[in-house]
Amino acid sequence: MSTAKGPLKGRAARLGRLMPSGPSSAARTPFVLLVVVLLGGGLISLLLLNSALNQGSFQLNELKDRTTELTDEEQALQRDVDDYAAPDALERRARELGMVPGGSPAFLGPDGKVLGEPSEASAPKPTPTPGRKPTPGTRPTPPAATGSPEPGTTTGADATGPAGTAPARAPAPPPTPTNSGR
Repeated sequence: MSTAKGPLKGRAARLGRLMPSGPSSAARTPFVLLVVVLLGGGLISLLLLNSALNQGSFQLNELKDRTTELTDEEQALQRDVDDYAAPDALERRARELGMVPGGSPAFLGPDGKVLGEPSEASAPKPTPTPGRKPTPGTRPTPPAATGSPEPGTTTGADATGPAGTAPARAPAPPPTPTNSGR
């Protein structure tokens, strides 16, 4: 097999005219610039996307921390509410306000009939506070003052007791039965 190096003839000559002969760098320059611009634009867009995701991640962490703080605060407030709603705390607060335990309740039936025998609530005897001993001829002072006189007592110039002692308290009126939905 021999190959001849000479001018091309026939079909090969026509195909040879379609292909540029010789080095041509002018056609490669726009292509190379296009590839460089596309790669650079892709890298910049990836950088911006990554920055946006990181910023969103920081905001998400801040919101999670804030949610944790608010949850802790809510739990602390709920504990306070539970402490104030405990029966012993309610009883203590009621006694500070001058309330006494109620007597036997009476209920009204659907037909208007009274069920049960109501009884009057009576105040228990006050217990003296430890460390204070009443002297003969004087009455012990109540342990906690609420800032307002108790019902049935008088203060100041209206006191009619002997030598500045307070008069005896009138009994508290009996509680009126109410329909509390029970």
